[in-house]
Parts: sequence; C-alpha cells; structure tokens
Amino acid sequence: MRVVEEIVGKEVLDSSATIIGKVKDIEVNLGTKRIEAIVVGKGGLSESIGISKEENVIPYDMVKQIGDKILLKEYIDEPGLETQELGI
Repeated sequence: MRVVEEIVGKEVLDSSATIIGKVKDIEVNLGTKRIEAIVVGKGGLSESIGISKEENVIPYDMVKQIGDKILLKEYIDEPGLETQELGI
C-alpha cells in the first residue's frame, strides 16, 4: 500500500512541536480503506537497535497535518480528551 510507504518512518510531533517518536505502522479499515490510527514508536537508541517495544497507537482523528513530519492536534474532537490522556 503506497500510503504506508509514505507515512512509516516519519517523525510525529505533538501540538507544541515536541518529537514524540516515529511512525512504525498504520492501522487501516479494509472495508472503508481509511486510516484508523498510526502506531508510533517512542524512539531512542533501544528502539533503533530493536530491543524496545514501547509504542503508542494514536487515532487518526488526532492528526492535524501530514508533510515531512506528522503534526498532531492539541485536542481530539471529543471535549476534555487531551493528548496527555492518550499517554503521549
């Protein structure tokens, strides 16, 4: 899938432009062919050598913009749910 190749490996930044990791994978709804979530590795040396399994699954609704990097919204569309509550 071409979209996977374009997104996997991009850095993900929170709303304050802090790097939270890199996209490791994406979750796609095969019925609708829409991206449901992005899987973000927390980064660091341990991940780069393959010994860290820490990751966040971020709903695609949290994505504000995709370019050279992926920028997340400050808040998801549900009132009161902040990025900190998602473990980011």
